[in-house]
Amino acid sequence: MDDDKGIRALAKNLTDRLGYQTVFSSSGEEAVSRYRQARESGEPFDAVILDLTVQGGMGGEETIQELRKSDPNVTAVISSGYIDDPIMRDFRKYGFAGALTKPYTTKELIEVLHSI
Repeated sequence: MDDDKGIRALAKNLTDRLGYQTVFSSSGEEAVSRYRQARESGEPFDAVILDLTVQGGMGGEETIQELRKSDPNVTAVISSGYIDDPIMRDFRKYGFAGALTKPYTTKELIEVLHSI
């Protein structure tokens, strides 16, 4: 989930090359809806990557709280260019399994996905 169309395009390019099936959302609300639909359809997501800040919508911190209401075991990665944000520095404290600093490389994406 990212409100930046360019970041979503980059993430799609990287995940496609790595062989992952992906679904993209531009807001936290949309991400929560898609996550719940995937679970209900019997094809749940293995993990989610959430943008920390979203203009005019739910960012990563709020989104993971909503996701945890329907799936306490959600595996989530927080992503942001704001490396000094407390959530990025101490992501586990906020319920995230990993963190990606934007802009991230293919290698960094692989490392985070393999670690979770």
